[in-house]
Amino acid sequence: MDAPAPALELRDVTKSFGPVLAVDGVSLSVGRGEVVALLGPSGCGKTSVLRIAAGLEHADGGQVLLGGQVANGPGVFTPPQCRGLGMVFQSHALWPHMSVAQNVGFPLSVRQVPAAQARERVGAMLEMVGLEGLGERPATALSGGQAQRVALARALVAEPAVLLLDEPFASLDTDLRAGLRDELRELQLRLGVSVLLVTHDRADARALADRVALMRLGRIERVGAPGDLLPPTGG
Repeated sequence: MDAPAPALELRDVTKSFGPVLAVDGVSLSVGRGEVVALLGPSGCGKTSVLRIAAGLEHADGGQVLLGGQVANGPGVFTPPQCRGLGMVFQSHALWPHMSVAQNVGFPLSVRQVPAAQARERVGAMLEMVGLEGLGERPATALSGGQAQRVALARALVAEPAVLLLDEPFASLDTDLRAGLRDELRELQLRLGVSVLLVTHDRADARALADRVALMRLGRIERVGAPGDLLPPTGG
């Protein structure tokens, strides 16, 4: 029996912005239920890779495959809303005029999920991320940790095949980010969702990833287990 296709696969992906080659022949896969961290300094191209995977940018060359199906390649481009992905941005990107429940439920309203079913799923997701009872709270009345949990709940409520995380803990203090990393890993294992995490923080990669891809100057230099590439003394 053939092995299942990776949840997400990039094949020789390239992307330029004007004269700058931001992504230079990147090939990377995320297996089903696997967490892969794309680790590198600012400006190395890792966020561009994530945005290409999400469909927020078109690749200039190469292919993006989701579950073995081409989503971006020569003559093919599946728009972001049709890719079955969830995404958490560094800035949380919550809608300030909406309540917590409205923010979390927005992907379900876009998909025209019946109201009763949507309420049930939103409630279950808020409980899962530790925000039970806060559904009516305004998004503007949240702490940084609560806002991050809301963004995560919103990304997961529609049961995406792949979760994309763009520096999700960068705006949090050290103690809070350590706790949220543990919570995210527990939730990921519980749901079995595949994750591509973009980060510049080695501690994030060590705590969350099954594999780490080291990126520099638009290229992936090495891929391996966190223990092999990121010894604890590395910071």
